[in-house]
Amino acid sequence: MNPINITSHMDVFSRDGFGNKRVDIIGTGASGSKVTLSLAKLGLENIHVWDFDTVESHNIANQAFNQSHVGMPKVEALAAVVKEATGLVINQHNERVDGSQNLGDVVFLLTDTMSSRQEIWKNGLRYKVRTRLMIETRMGSDSGRCYAINPTKPAHIRGWEATLYDDAKAEVSACGSTISVGPTADVLCGIAVWQLIRWQASNGDFTKMDNEIIFGLRPLFTVTRNFE
Repeated sequence: MNPINITSHMDVFSRDGFGNKRVDIIGTGASGSKVTLSLAKLGLENIHVWDFDTVESHNIANQAFNQSHVGMPKVEALAAVVKEATGLVINQHNERVDGSQNLGDVVFLLTDTMSSRQEIWKNGLRYKVRTRLMIETRMGSDSGRCYAINPTKPAHIRGWEATLYDDAKAEVSACGSTISVGPTADVLCGIAVWQLIRWQASNGDFTKMDNEIIFGLRPLFTVTRNFE
């Protein structure tokens, strides 16, 4: 299979300009699976995905998997999805991330719980100089938040940490599970990937970016903020 033809978006995002920077996606659920596929469709070749879960039937409605992947490790299934769609091979890590792992230049922090995100942040991202961009998303049924920060900049650290909350505040369904709606995930993942595109286009100048983007879909609105 030939690698994906990326000529249609080269004027917006330069894969050559991005180079071989390592991108880690931690969590391959509704956000992580779709972010991974979108990044591969941009032509990125140094993608690492982390998850210790398996694909379940209820994941098909809002994630990038299909029925044939039920029962497979999520990282293995996602590698198959990416390979079929783009011809690219991603790096699989079938394990739970606790912050002790070596992470790359760009990290998408997309785990299922706020507590796990805070653990990874504290142990593996906060003031770690290798990672130059951390993108984190939070999703409700009809709303979302996307954060893009430099985890070594004090103003960004203070701004992002001030937004943290306990898992008890997450929006859940009547059966007690976290609500995850496919179209909302699509919007949120598009914004998250655009934050990487903007970061690359600005040569890492966060003054030209939004550190916080909040959106709602009924009614439609957006609010943005910069932590500088």
